[in-house]
Amino acid sequence: MGILASPLTTIDRSTPDTEAAIDAVLALAEQHEAAEILVGIPYLMSGRIGAQARITLDFAQALSERTNIPITHTDERLSSVQADRMLTQSGTSNTRDKGRTDSAAAAVILQAYLDARS
Repeated sequence: MGILASPLTTIDRSTPDTEAAIDAVLALAEQHEAAEILVGIPYLMSGRIGAQARITLDFAQALSERTNIPITHTDERLSSVQADRMLTQSGTSNTRDKGRTDSAAAAVILQAYLDARS
């Protein structure tokens, strides 16, 4: 409904298999009937594009070449910090569980995007 964001899953990007990651994103988009795909860009604190942001932008470009679903970029700076704080406050923080933090950070990014649109 585009009102409340909640974590779904994480897709492991530690391997350079971009096609498998794109397949996973597109499968989730189809399963959940996504009208839009939001890609968080990890800009440097200065707002400039660093190495990881370039990798992410390249991934978003490759993703856009495989789907007609609109791809939107959004700033994800400090989302992991905010997610970790939320997890700590809820009593579920585990700094060794990067997947949980990443999922929560994705929900933070999406919620901020949804809030800005309303």
